[in-house]
Order: sequence, then C-alpha cells, then structure tokens
Amino acid sequence: MELRHLRYFVAVAEEGSLTVAAEKRLHTAQPSLSRQIRDLELDVGTDLLIRGPRGVELTPAGRVFLDHARIALLQVEAAGEAARRAAQPARTSFAVGFLTGYEMDWLPALMSLLREEMASTEITITSLQSPDLAAGLMRGRIDLAFLRPEKDTPGLVYRLLRNEPLIVLMPAGHPLAAKATISPEDFVGQILVGVPNSNSSALRAVVDAWGRRQGIDLTPDHEALNLAMAISLVASTGGVSLLPLYARKMLPPSVVSRPIRGASPTIDLALGYSEANTSPVLHALLTKVEDLKFRVGPSEP
Repeated sequence: MELRHLRYFVAVAEEGSLTVAAEKRLHTAQPSLSRQIRDLELDVGTDLLIRGPRGVELTPAGRVFLDHARIALLQVEAAGEAARRAAQPARTSFAVGFLTGYEMDWLPALMSLLREEMASTEITITSLQSPDLAAGLMRGRIDLAFLRPEKDTPGLVYRLLRNEPLIVLMPAGHPLAAKATISPEDFVGQILVGVPNSNSSALRAVVDAWGRRQGIDLTPDHEALNLAMAISLVASTGGVSLLPLYARKMLPPSVVSRPIRGASPTIDLALGYSEANTSPVLHALLTKVEDLKFRVGPSEP
C-alpha cells in the first residue's frame, strides 16, 4: 500500500466523484485515478467505493478505512514537520494559533508570559478557524492554539479557558435594538445570520441545541464564514445573529449587541495542544495556564 493511494482515496471520498477529484484535486487523468483506486482495493482486500452514474459512495468498509487513511496521512505530515524542526535545533521556535478575533484578549497576556520566561524563543502567530487550528495541531505545524474543543481530533488535549455567553447582534436601527435584552421568541420571523457546520461546527451545535430547547428553529438564512462576514451580513440584510461575547469588541457603529434574557447559551474556549508535542516551551506554558487566565480576567458580563 502506497501513500499516494491513500491520498487519492481521501480525495475521491471527499469530493464524491472520481472525475472531480482527478481534475480539481489531483490534476491527473480520471482513468489513471480509477486504476489507482482499484489497486488500493486489491491491497486492502475489499471494495471501498460504490461507483454509480451520480458519483461514488463509500462502502461500510470504505467509511472505516477513510478515518484511518486520514490519520495515517496526518501522522506522515507530522513526522516530516518534526524532522524539519529537528534539523534546526539551534533555533527555538514556537507556533501559536488563535481562533480569529481572540488575539485581542489573549495575545498580550501570552506574549507577556513568553517574554518573562522564554525571551529567546521566536514566536509565530496564526489566525484561523477552529477546525483548521485543530488540524494544524495534529500535523505538528502549531504548538498551541486558542480554539473550540473539536470532535474527532485524536491525540489533542483541550484545557478550558473560558465558558463564554452568546449575544445577539443586529443593525443599530433594528426594532429589537430598542430592547435591553432579547427573548427567545424575538427570533421568530427574523432574518437569521449564522455559521456553517463545515468551519464552525462547535458554535453551530451550541446555537442549534439552544434553539431546540426553546422550541424555535435557528437554521440560518445566511451563513458567514468568519466573524467579519457575519457582522457585514447583519448590517446588510437587517438580520440578527447569535455570536460569542468577544464579537462585541469588533462591532462598527452600524451594528449593536444585546444580551439574551434568562440563561444564555454558552460556548467553550480552550487551550489545545498535541499530547505528542515535546516542546519545552509548550510544557513551560502549560504550568502557567492559571496565570494566563488571571492576566486576561473573566469574560465581560
């Protein structure tokens, strides 16, 4: 079994089409890709894909194999990254990732700790969506990340930093802006701006679960790929959006926020890292998590 076979299989499984995977992901001819997949199925000893006129579907064996193939490719990538780092032992570097927007709260406190304890360390900062940060941790490209606790992230450890309430965003001229707090029934009939499950699954799950408990459908009319887009859609569509409290710091004058009346839904912010990461900088920082939380302070009411 060859690594390229795993890469080909994952691409086909994710695209749901041999033709699309061949043209857009792998830049190879479709007949050649079909042969490679057949060779892989011969090596495994069972069919992994069901080929049909509308594309391909995974067999039960294929679904199981896909999970293991992804992990194997991540491990190979992490091994290469570790080898490259080991080839430059004289230079201490440390990569930190932030869920976009949280740098404002956490970066100054983190840098203060690093300057005090590890002045010679070169720090690189990355701002990404939470699933991408988790992937970076698993691949060994990021040492420490401020993110949501993501599912299906083998080998990652999450330490809770903050349990943050959600607030309601709306245009400054919206009728609901006249209220001090927003009730669950106020969402009925509104244009809803939300996030897609593909890149904000934790937030989408919290919002959907809260809606079900309140007996309201919070399926978004518009999906925003990031915080800036969510704020823009609220302003341009006249809609409302449920977002974590930190979003309040980034609002333009045209968009305002209000708390939810009663018990607000909350979402976790965690410090994530790979349990296989042996960086001395990481382990020194992990002893100072409580100090880090103290320097930032609690989330605003």
